Amino acid sequence: MIQAGGAPTSITAIVGRPCGWIEMIVGSMFSGKTQELIRRLRLAAIAKQKVQVFSSVLDDRYAKDHIVSHDKHSTPCIAAKKSGEILKLVKADTQVIGIDEVQFFDERIVHVCEALADKGLRVIIAGLDQDFRGEPFPVTAQLMALSEFVTKNLAICSVCGNFANRTQRTSVSKKLIEVGALDKYEARCRKCFTRPR
Repeated sequence: MIQAGGAPTSITAIVGRPCGWIEMIVGSMFSGKTQELIRRLRLAAIAKQKVQVFSSVLDDRYAKDHIVSHDKHSTPCIAAKKSGEILKLVKADTQVIGIDEVQFFDERIVHVCEALADKGLRVIIAGLDQDFRGEPFPVTAQLMALSEFVTKNLAICSVCGNFANRTQRTSVSKKLIEVGALDKYEARCRKCFTRPR
């Protein structure tokens, strides 16, 4: 069976035997990445598949023990400090893994996701594909290249209303990782995005 978004709902749907893969949901902030991740995880749970969800401890905007979309949809998760912790926390009967805000993890997250898929798990990942400078996040770019399925979400530009694929930082911080929401970021299109100096 194929679900909306093009990704199979069963880990045996492609070849008739357990087969893992990686699904990426990427885009700018406010493009619905976490909402789509939660939707796919809920469909897996409805299909009676064992699901585990992980996020980074850095993402504490809405809750520490749930991933939460900007429109307040949520699902329970385990917050990990480092990507290596995820492998230790995956239970033997788990079939589907969800990982939100993948760009917050260290570079080992690529190995972790590959290892989980190689073990036959469906790994669904959501994250920013570009940073506030409009440059690719390295871990997201690597995972997109290694994924079987990639969905790119677009937001709406907060300036002109066009489709937006970039994240404009409105705070003065120059740090690469600066956790925030509408208080620090806007979705912008190519034309309205201003690259920081």
